[in-house]
Parts: sequence; structure tokens; C-alpha cells
Amino acid sequence: MTVRLRAATPSDLPAIREIYAPFVEDTAISFAYDPPSVADLETKLEQKTDYPWLVCELDGEVAGYAYAGAIRERIAYQWAVETSIYVRPEFQRRGVARGLYTALLDLLERQGYASAVAVITTPNPASIAFHESFGFERVGRFERVGYKHDAWHDVEWWSLDLGDRPDDPDAPLSVADARDRDWWDDALTRGAALVENSA
Repeated sequence: MTVRLRAATPSDLPAIREIYAPFVEDTAISFAYDPPSVADLETKLEQKTDYPWLVCELDGEVAGYAYAGAIRERIAYQWAVETSIYVRPEFQRRGVARGLYTALLDLLERQGYASAVAVITTPNPASIAFHESFGFERVGRFERVGYKHDAWHDVEWWSLDLGDRPDDPDAPLSVADARDRDWWDDALTRGAALVENSA
């Protein structure tokens, strides 16, 4: 099996939409009611130049993806990110999620982000256990905050400290600048190795 972790490109967006759509249509994991179009995803990818979007290929097929984005748009939030990950059901429990998240969190830390937040619709014991394995801790819970599929759903916020909080922090590196650093490829290689070792 050939494993490749890399930055997502516009050509990956149809596969990303295909992975994401069932989570929107069939579950409350995502609070979206309708899957985004490929054009919507392309706009999102183009606008999020400060945050990594990663895909994991297994034998040339996109098996999953992970990305980060802003928690809020106010400038004081720029050192905090929200993380998301989705894996095709047939590739779950094969190390894809662990490899993607390991690489993503490594890159975010090296870019200069201080904290990562995951927002989890409950109940979702698998996602909670997964985030706990990376050191995320539950920091808040909003009860019955979202209505989908004829039910009200609770949401939990989980947080992970990524790095130090200096008194005068530099702005995080953009993805373009980060990709010029040696550690960018190193992080992807480490993530891919976790997938290979779990296959």
C-alpha cells in the first residue's frame, strides 16, 4: 500500500466533498444541513491561506482529510485554531485519522499557533477518545444548541495547548511560508509513517 500525506489542492475538492457529504446528510456530526458544492470548497480553500488543509492518499485514493481554521475573526484570536478531520468509513481504523492529525497539529505548532480547539457534537465517544489520545481536554459544553434530524444536540469544546504563549507573539506563519521550511515535509512524513504502520 502506498501512503501519501500532502497539502490539499483544488483537484482534491471533489473527493473531499464526497467524503464530507454523508456526515452532513446522515449525521449530526456536522451541523450543516446541505453539503457544500465543490465551488464553495474551492473558495474556502483559497481564503484559508494561513491554515493547513491536508489529505491522505492510500494507493492514489483520497482516504481522508484534515484542516484548521479560525475560531473567530477578531485579530486577538489569531493564535487559536479550530481543527476538523473526516475519513472515508472504509478507511477508518487504519491509522488515517491519527496520521493526518499528528501532521496537522505538528504543523500548527511550528507555524506559531498556541492552541487548537475541536468542536464535537455529542454523543460521539469515538471522537472524544480520539481527541483525548492527543491530549485535548474538555473545556465547555453547550446543551441542546443545535437542531438537526428532528432532535436537539449538545456540543462540547475540547482544547489542546500547542505551544508557548510569549509576551509579544509573532503572527503565525502562513502556509506558503511554512511550506518552505524543512519541518513541513518532516511533519507529513511522520504522519504518513503512522498510517503505514497501522495498515
